[in-house]
Amino acid sequence: MNKILVAYFSASGQTMRLAKTIAEVSGGDIYEITPTQKYTSLDLDWHDSNSRSSVEMRKPDSRPSISNLKPNLDGYNSVFIGFPIWWYEGIIQTFLESFEWSGKNIVVFATSGGSGLGQSVEILKKSCNANFKDAKVLSSSTNSASIKKWLESLGI
Repeated sequence: MNKILVAYFSASGQTMRLAKTIAEVSGGDIYEITPTQKYTSLDLDWHDSNSRSSVEMRKPDSRPSISNLKPNLDGYNSVFIGFPIWWYEGIIQTFLESFEWSGKNIVVFATSGGSGLGQSVEILKKSCNANFKDAKVLSSSTNSASIKKWLESLGI
């Protein structure tokens, strides 16, 4: 039997909503990736080149630490990992580098109002030795039926 974990980072709640839908549809468990220092609206202001998120995107050594790094991945065959695409991979790289991933499937999903994945998946692949499945960008209009269809296409 394929046991699934849905891990996500969400700043505005959009990624959280879709992660919960994926967990419901797949029968998977849910885990929120929480930064040690929570983000304020000023931290997330990508128009400000000195905002926390802008600095973290430019400087890999300033990636955020995770406050609740507790999931036991034993027994999980597949892990869905979600994040808002505008924030890119920083906190997700921290998460991936914190565990042993051999033999596990990773399915990346990003939330966006219009941006694509860019190089995100290629960057994340460098952080761990898992089997990456087809990634997907989800929007606010993504519903349970389309998530179910996507999960079926993954064959996990």
